[in-house]
Amino acid sequence: MKNQNQHIENNYHREGLYQEILQKLTEQHLDLNTITRANLAGVDEFHVRGAAVSKELATSINLNNQTVLDVGCGLGGPCRMLADVHNCKTTGIDLSKEYIRTATLLSKLVGLDNKTTFIQGDATELPFKDNSFSVVWTQHVQMNIPNKEKLYSEINRVLKPGGHFLYYDIFKKNIEPISYPMPWASTEDLSFLFTKNTMQQILKNLGLTELQQTNQTQNGISFFETLLPKIKEFGAPKISLQMLMGTSTISKLTNLLQHLQDNKLELISGVYKK
Repeated sequence: MKNQNQHIENNYHREGLYQEILQKLTEQHLDLNTITRANLAGVDEFHVRGAAVSKELATSINLNNQTVLDVGCGLGGPCRMLADVHNCKTTGIDLSKEYIRTATLLSKLVGLDNKTTFIQGDATELPFKDNSFSVVWTQHVQMNIPNKEKLYSEINRVLKPGGHFLYYDIFKKNIEPISYPMPWASTEDLSFLFTKNTMQQILKNLGLTELQQTNQTQNGISFFETLLPKIKEFGAPKISLQMLMGTSTISKLTNLLQHLQDNKLELISGVYKK
């Protein structure tokens, strides 16, 4: 497991990421003393539809003043949004040391370091006490985690009774092969896709109750059908997910779009209650 985690972390690692973001902000003639969350939105929300879908997910329940854990927090964009807009006390955990370092520095840059905490760690071994959070939130994370039962068991363990689990994720529809690279995995050995039905069964077995489910697939397709032609014609914006996905960005996004279109993959969001 340790070697596998290292391979996954290496897949996401980008040396000097925070410094690169500062450089891109400077190239846009932005004052680093007045940077806002909006200036970072292109890079700090590593999931389909970015900040827009995080805002939607945040309206699923009353999140005001909640204690939230973001499992697989990436660069911390959702944590900062929840802290800023909903006055949440947020904690993010991610396997990538560089993502956690960057998330911490970005929160300080925009003045939200007093409401956000970021910890490097394994989602299947969460370093928190039982019943620690009123909300657990995750977006596009489980695809890199082979032990789904352990992942959701840990989420359930740290969630308070009466608390909510919010997710937005990518699921496979059938056993047909998937083409790589993908945004979450350059090669097949780093990807552990499973079905929505399997997740539902695991959560049901843990005693969680489904309150809401939304199929986001068409929204994702429309997003990519607008985005990809712009990138191909004009290139990616200075602050964009290309900073995380590198030179294979177009290939990764094209493969994901194709599999959403041909019904091999689907995007689903939802809410469960403990």
